[in-house]
Amino acid sequence: MIETRNLTKKFNNFTAVDHLNLRIETGEFFGLLGPNGAGKSTTISMMSTVLLPTEGEILVDGKKLDRKASAEKRKLSVITQEYSMRQDMTMNEVMEYQGRLYFLPKKKIRERTEQLFSFAGLSEYQNRIVRHLSGGMKRKLMICRGLLIEPEIMLLDEPTAGMDAIARRQMWNLLRQMRTRGLTILLTTHYIDEAQALCDRVALIDQGKLDIVDTPDKLIRTLGRYAVDETDRETLNTHYFMDREEAIAYLSKSDSSAVLRNSTLEDVFVERIGKQFQKK
Repeated sequence: MIETRNLTKKFNNFTAVDHLNLRIETGEFFGLLGPNGAGKSTTISMMSTVLLPTEGEILVDGKKLDRKASAEKRKLSVITQEYSMRQDMTMNEVMEYQGRLYFLPKKKIRERTEQLFSFAGLSEYQNRIVRHLSGGMKRKLMICRGLLIEPEIMLLDEPTAGMDAIARRQMWNLLRQMRTRGLTILLTTHYIDEAQALCDRVALIDQGKLDIVDTPDKLIRTLGRYAVDETDRETLNTHYFMDREEAIAYLSKSDSSAVLRNSTLEDVFVERIGKQFQKK
């Protein structure tokens, strides 16, 4: 379990994270969603101790996390947005280097590498140099590297950024398999459909402040399970309804070009965060 209490980060006069209170349960797949500049990556950086909080604290299984808390830090593994690997190394060399940093025996590094490459579908590419890998394969390699140390908590900061649709779905399957290993996972993403597909609960944040925390399904049900999109020459207006019959009745009376569909977590995001952002 990982918990933040009044977690705050200021850069001079700018507050990137503002008294954030979150509790992520053991084994939970938790999503952190927000627009650019909302404080998602800053939160991940504090949880990984790359940045220190200005105020507040982070607890891992009830114990305070800081740069001196080696036992708690070893429970965490972080996958960053950037490709933080030597481009002239082979995949095997990347894994061996990571293992040595954590003083793992050579035999265990080899065994874990074989297991993880098989798990991620990378076995046939293990001798390929990193610079020659596709973007999706690099992301998978970063996941394998993070899992090498057998963490209890994975922090994933935009793990599918820049991937095409097929590679993203492959990564989703890999992340779903990670859940079966009992990992606690915190995911930040700009792809709202990704969070809806993967996460047990999500938190919406804006300007470093927490807006709401709940399951994707409950957030969608609160907004309305059905949506009618009405389009004219200039704008798209969406109306939400609790039941299908009510939505169909509205649709039948519409004079505009209109479409009935299921509501999504992205609709929730737009209504709660997007419209507020547009007014600023």
